[in-house]
Amino acid sequence: MTAHEATDAGATDAGATDAGATDSHAPVPLARLFAMAYRWMLDELHRRLATQGWEGIRPAYGFVLLALRAGPIAPTQLASKLEISKQAASKLVEAMVEADLVARTPDEMDRRRHQLVLAPRGRKLLTAVERIYDELEREWAEVIGVGAIEETRTCLTEAMLAMHTGTLPTIRPVDLAFPTPTKTNSSASNRIR
Repeated sequence: MTAHEATDAGATDAGATDAGATDSHAPVPLARLFAMAYRWMLDELHRRLATQGWEGIRPAYGFVLLALRAGPIAPTQLASKLEISKQAASKLVEAMVEADLVARTPDEMDRRRHQLVLAPRGRKLLTAVERIYDELEREWAEVIGVGAIEETRTCLTEAMLAMHTGTLPTIRPVDLAFPTPTKTNSSASNRIR
């Protein structure tokens, strides 16, 4: 049995309540550690947002906030950036418009169309999210050290750039994504970082 198989068997045998349990001698696969870290960060982010009064914020909202951070985009461009269907993007945007996080503005080039922009409340939410992520990183640095945090960031960035032809890959909401494999798009302007 390989180390990965032993780790997987240990996690399976431990049951759903202890899915992270492993054989003390087998290294935990990076994919599992990344998943655990991502889940913890996301859960902790939303817990802290709620304590600040940000109720009803769905995880998928963050992907839209990042997509709109650089400026206005058309709804179809948003769907393309997030690699989700136009219908899923439309539903997501509508919920965010109703929550005063996103606004629609007339397209300056074609008044029949509109662009999506961050509403003032959306900018405040993005600022709150980034502040919380900074707090979480500082808390991890207290455990493993600032140097380890920066080395991890550098190594992961280097690996992702190498695996994706020199650009960071698109991040997208998994629950809204197309059921097809991730499409390859080397256009840096179509990436969210």
